[in-house]
Amino acid sequence: MNVTDLPQLAGRPMVTDGGMETDLIFHHGVDLPLFAAFPLVDSPEGRSLLTGYYDGYAAIARRAGAGLMLESATWRANPDWGDRLGYSPADLARVNREAIAMLAELRDRYRDDGLADVVISGMVGPRGDGYQPGEEPGPDEAAGYHAAQIQALAGAGADIVSAYTLTSVGEAIGIVRAADAAGVPTAISFTTETDGRLPGGESLAEAITRVDAAARPAYFQANCMHPVHLAAALAEPGGWRERIRGVRYNASTRSHAELDEAADLDEGDIALLADRHRQLAGDLPALAIVGGCCGTDTRHVDALWN
Repeated sequence: MNVTDLPQLAGRPMVTDGGMETDLIFHHGVDLPLFAAFPLVDSPEGRSLLTGYYDGYAAIARRAGAGLMLESATWRANPDWGDRLGYSPADLARVNREAIAMLAELRDRYRDDGLADVVISGMVGPRGDGYQPGEEPGPDEAAGYHAAQIQALAGAGADIVSAYTLTSVGEAIGIVRAADAAGVPTAISFTTETDGRLPGGESLAEAITRVDAAARPAYFQANCMHPVHLAAALAEPGGWRERIRGVRYNASTRSHAELDEAADLDEGDIALLADRHRQLAGDLPALAIVGGCCGTDTRHVDALWN
């Protein structure tokens, strides 16, 4: 699919999923070491769990009359995290490809059931921890680091590569450059702290503007924050807001540090989540993709679409 064919760029409303890892851990009792869902692709039982998970969001898209963004379970499927889980570079390439192949099978089934505009996104995550980012990589370092995963996702047929929970401009630029080299469009999604700023202190406006100046992705998204936190970022006016086409909210209003230390799942106030999202919609004129992040499941995403 060429970038010009992506329905979200034409303004088509697109449902996407919620907090895959938190949903599977807390609601299905699945053990996900290092918060990694990609090993599930390696077993029939894991694939069955993932299929049921995606089916729930396909049902929301049908009810909403919207398209569907299918995000691969590969947020942690990069070299450092893969190595910690015992995956060799060859194993990682294989599991990234198989995650996309699985989504292609689901897309065929959903289309047969009458669901149009199904887009397959190859998900990548940060080299570090999205909640404890650590040292910021430079663009060249990040491009080299993420290249193998992006090439595997693109080679398997991903329509777009979406990078989520990014905390630094340098890593975002590197990911876009790696995707350009692999011939696949990219979406860059930053996360912010409760003040609406990236962990390094940059405003969301500054981060988007700097990435666009260095390596322009297809669009931007924001994820892993509650709408009350995103509202602080959107208080800064400007055309940069027109570059945001997707949001994936946390259920909780807690900070990243508080969530990192919590032993329980904070599912938040679903009515508040939906209400604050509605209040933000006017500040995001290009918004097309809506879904959830940590702590959310089909209930939250359904409420956002209702």
